[in-house]
Amino acid sequence: MFFLKKQQYHKIFLQAFARQSLLYFFSIAVGAGLLFSCNKPSGIISTNANYKKVLDSANIVYDHGKYEQAVNHLDSLTARYKDLDISQKFDYYSINYNYLFHIKKANNLAMLYADSILNLFNNPEKKLKYIVKYGQAFFFKGDVLFEENKYNEAYEYFYQGKLIANRVSSKCTLGDFSYRMGMIMYKQEHFSLAAANFKNSSAETAACDLSFSYFYRRQEVYNNTGLCYSKLNEADSALVYFKKALDFIDSNAERFKERKILLDVARGVIYGNEGNVYAKAGNIPLAKMLLKQSSEINLKKDYDNGDAELSELKLAHIYYRAHQADSMLNLLRVMRPQLDSVKNQEAEADWNFLMANYLIRKQDPRAALTYLIKYNALKDSIVARDKGLMEADIVQQIKRLEQDNEFDVLKKDNQQQNLYLKIAAGFGVMLLIIFFLILLNWRKSRRNIKILGRLNHQIKDQNHSLGLALEELNVSSQEKDRILRTVAHDLRNPLGGIASLTNAMADDDFTEEQQRMVTLIKETSNNSLELINEILEVTNNTGSTTMLNRALVEINSLLSHSVELLRFKAAEKNQQIKLELLDRPVDLFISREKIWRVISNLLSNAVKFSPSGADIFFKNY
Repeated sequence: MFFLKKQQYHKIFLQAFARQSLLYFFSIAVGAGLLFSCNKPSGIISTNANYKKVLDSANIVYDHGKYEQAVNHLDSLTARYKDLDISQKFDYYSINYNYLFHIKKANNLAMLYADSILNLFNNPEKKLKYIVKYGQAFFFKGDVLFEENKYNEAYEYFYQGKLIANRVSSKCTLGDFSYRMGMIMYKQEHFSLAAANFKNSSAETAACDLSFSYFYRRQEVYNNTGLCYSKLNEADSALVYFKKALDFIDSNAERFKERKILLDVARGVIYGNEGNVYAKAGNIPLAKMLLKQSSEINLKKDYDNGDAELSELKLAHIYYRAHQADSMLNLLRVMRPQLDSVKNQEAEADWNFLMANYLIRKQDPRAALTYLIKYNALKDSIVARDKGLMEADIVQQIKRLEQDNEFDVLKKDNQQQNLYLKIAAGFGVMLLIIFFLILLNWRKSRRNIKILGRLNHQIKDQNHSLGLALEELNVSSQEKDRILRTVAHDLRNPLGGIASLTNAMADDDFTEEQQRMVTLIKETSNNSLELINEILEVTNNTGSTTMLNRALVEINSLLSHSVELLRFKAAEKNQQIKLELLDRPVDLFISREKIWRVISNLLSNAVKFSPSGADIFFKNY
């Protein structure tokens, strides 16, 4: 007799777990949103303000399971918008990614969208501004790599998402990481670690805004935690978390009433898991009721038919263990068209296993062998598929990634410290140079101060010498003035006498030539007396300005008298003074004595420095 192996039970439960996870990702796509409209797009829309409505209205389509129709229509509507911002592009790519990855299972196309999402953040500014979305982009690519059995690469992308979440203390993004670690641990049958990660995810996302995606995640995390405890044979703990999940759904049912289908699907999944716990505990009636309720819900159109198959298989195992062969056969026959429609390798293997055991009990080993061969082939395929995952040590991988990250951090810190040391050394050198320059300038300043002191002392000495010289000059000037006053005083009396005599002689009878000579002597005497008076005035008023005695003087007459006085001196050198006067008499307001003195000096110098027999020309302009 054949019995159901532990590994087979695990696969059945794993299918329920994976189905619940798939529904969560559907909800992410719904949260990102699509627009379903009967109107065809017409032309380019210049503004993107209404694009959010295009995304937010997607839940109507997704709630009815029309994923392909919704995505295709989104593509046509998006073509009407231009210059979408990064958030809008992120949402658009995410919708296509989730559709291709979770529904179409087209990993290659999903990877293209995952790369496109990462490429949105192509500079440090965008990575910093949209850091939460940037972290989610790593999770998207990690999911595809994980599905492609590239576990080490997937872990690295998951870990990068965690590092980004830690950088901004984003609990919601950390919750995404813990959720994925819980899934991996569950698939590797590390149920205690899986439960711990699911609890962490629940705690980390507790403060997130209760959007539908996070609501659906929370109920799923409760359900998955219950599954872990069920695998650990801790029935009470498992039922506590299943109840938490149902209570959480019921408490938010009114809030998300427009998503009734997804809420019912989630309830159906949890009923199936509860039924399995009660079946293991021996409460067969309650187990049958819950499993039937689960399959009835999810067998409906647009519901989770795959999870309904798992609930039916659990019920079939109850019939098998209770030796209710006919009931089991009827159920398996009903399931056959479902398995052909909804492909599920684990469910297919389990179905063949139950058919083989039924036929063995009916004493038909030949027919049973056919089903056993199919069962073993499917099991070998499943084992080969999951071999890499089961052998991968995620704990050690995460530790290695953490060590690598710590090493990178230390390396960056070391590089930064080296940079600081270089900068400090540069500043030190600059300070030494500055100190040296200050010292050099200080010494130079001291020398300059000494030099300036000596120069100041020399200047003081020179000033003292100049002061003494000035005093001597003043004494000499005073002595000169005294001599001039004495000479002028001594000359004034004789010249005054000559002037008086010439005045007296002016009335005598002389020839014309004699009269002219007397007149010249008279004028010369008067001019000399005025000169002497000026000398006395200057010497008596040293330091003050001498006032000019100006009057109207006929310039032609003044020039004629000056020339006549010097003709005799010129005759001694056989020289002739030729005077050219103005055409008409001109009176000038001048000092007669000073102008006469200037003219006399000019003529005297001309006579003195001109050769003998030369003519001296004097012209009045």
